[in-house]
Amino acid sequence: MVEQITDKETKRAIARTILESLREWFEVDESREGYIRDSADWIFLADKEDDRYAGFLCLKETGKETVELAVMGVLKEYHRNGIGRALFQEAKKTAKEAGYSFMQVKTVEMGMYEDYDITNRFYLSCGFKEFEVIKELWGEENPCQIYVMSLT
Repeated sequence: MVEQITDKETKRAIARTILESLREWFEVDESREGYIRDSADWIFLADKEDDRYAGFLCLKETGKETVELAVMGVLKEYHRNGIGRALFQEAKKTAKEAGYSFMQVKTVEMGMYEDYDITNRFYLSCGFKEFEVIKELWGEENPCQIYVMSLT
């Protein structure tokens, strides 16, 4: 069941538990700690299964009309159970209700790493469209793929 979390410490605790369990995707300590810290100030949605949080998603305002899916994670034992999609659907609904017109997400360009290709296919299946690749943002070895979608 997806719920919106408003307590800052609860947000950080959920983010820490899940992101630390997903080090293959969140291996850079500084970046992971940044997500945990910053999640307290973002719209925070979490999925609870069996009395524990199994996944979360954060939305960050990047402009008057645009929100970014800033970070998302689902515990490995819950992968491929629809939790990511449920979190995304609630995020899309929440963003629309908040008056945003667009949603964006940044990931590593398709074809660079198998794990990220799975993530890319997930975003495409949710309705995101390829917008642009910025090689300079994260470096040549991690070209930043930006996906966007209209919420109107």
